[in-house]
Amino acid sequence: MSELPDDAIELAHQLFDMAREGRGERLGAYLDAGAPTDLTDPSGNTLLMLAAYHGHSDLVSDLARRGADVDALNDRGQSPLAGAVFKGEDEVVAVLLEQGADPDAGQPTARATAEMFDRDLRTVHKKDS
Repeated sequence: MSELPDDAIELAHQLFDMAREGRGERLGAYLDAGAPTDLTDPSGNTLLMLAAYHGHSDLVSDLARRGADVDALNDRGQSPLAGAVFKGEDEVVAVLLEQGADPDAGQPTARATAEMFDRDLRTVHKKDS
């Protein structure tokens, strides 16, 4: 396997930072130019996972519309939805469910996470209604 050039690695780090910081317009420009929507960091976190965990619902919505996998699990088996539930990011939870995220994906699941933290997240269950 060939190694990536240093500038490609630096660009990947910048893309992950953009997702964490919610800089959707700038990140979108890179995605439009061909950056992979489901790019993962060394821990298996996708751009969508990082945006979800940091509460950027608009960016999560944009990434999902661009085809990002809303159920992609990181290396610890965690889903973006469970991460958003854990962080109490209700708007992100609603966006992920609207985009078809599975509340039973990963370990622990988003449902189990909501129960664990006694969160009133009816949105986690609205998909089943």
